[in-house]
Amino acid sequence: MVVHIVLFKFKEEHKQANMIQAKQMLENLMGAVPSLRSIDVGMNFSKEERAMDLSIITTFESKEGLEAYAVHPEHLKVVDFIKQVVEYSKVVDYEKHDGL
Repeated sequence: MVVHIVLFKFKEEHKQANMIQAKQMLENLMGAVPSLRSIDVGMNFSKEERAMDLSIITTFESKEGLEAYAVHPEHLKVVDFIKQVVEYSKVVDYEKHDGL
């Protein structure tokens, strides 16, 4: 299994509304992107300086599944929106092996 985690820092302008819209758009990818096995979208409540605003944790059967997700038209629509409303993002991709 492949795990794909992204953390987003949103621009201040319309921040809450943009976070809600991004969350909904990301959650709507479940069922729309065949290789996507699961998605968990979380809105941050921490007040720490180092905190990010929104996170996604997604899973795929393989690296090829993640690659298919990356170029899927429905995912690209979400990416286009998010690029307009975030300052920056961070990503972690890793393979998870059962029993480890």
